[in-house]
Amino acid sequence: MNNQTFTLQPFPSNETLPNLQITGSITRHHNQLTINYHLMADLKAVVIPPPSNTPTRKHELWEETCFEFFLGVKDSAQYWEFNLSPAGHWNVYHFHGYRQGMTEETAFSVLPFDVHQSDDLSLVVNIDLSEIIAAKQTLEIAITTVIKHSNDIVTYWALTHCGVQADFHLRDSFVSIPWSKDAGL
Repeated sequence: MNNQTFTLQPFPSNETLPNLQITGSITRHHNQLTINYHLMADLKAVVIPPPSNTPTRKHELWEETCFEFFLGVKDSAQYWEFNLSPAGHWNVYHFHGYRQGMTEETAFSVLPFDVHQSDDLSLVVNIDLSEIIAAKQTLEIAITTVIKHSNDIVTYWALTHCGVQADFHLRDSFVSIPWSKDAGL
């Protein structure tokens, strides 16, 4: 098993942003994927949805602060979008191609993840991909976050931004995660 770290970058903007950093790690071991996000900021400057007593599958989570990742299979146009709200709500969408054929992915009836908030905020998701992807396939992934600031400005964070506008669906911004029997990543 191999653990890789990341730091997300904001989409370039003329807005003055509060001091904020999003880092984390990603691990793939066979078909188990673990992503750990760490938001370091003055959390009073970020709109964080309060924890829900009954987290459910919800649409349009990206309109608020939301941790996301996009998964594709190398040499295939299809991909999945995973949305994780700090409130505990979630959703997974399947696309046939770039922004085409968006449907709710029914292979997942729950998407458990942990959120911890103190001075910073962390979110950890550990997911078995067996229902949607074969273990020996090379994954392509984009790790992203939408941050809604207390002044109502929304910023878009990703490993890289390849378009003229913030667009997490661009496959050029996905990175490969090969399957490895020994290393996992």
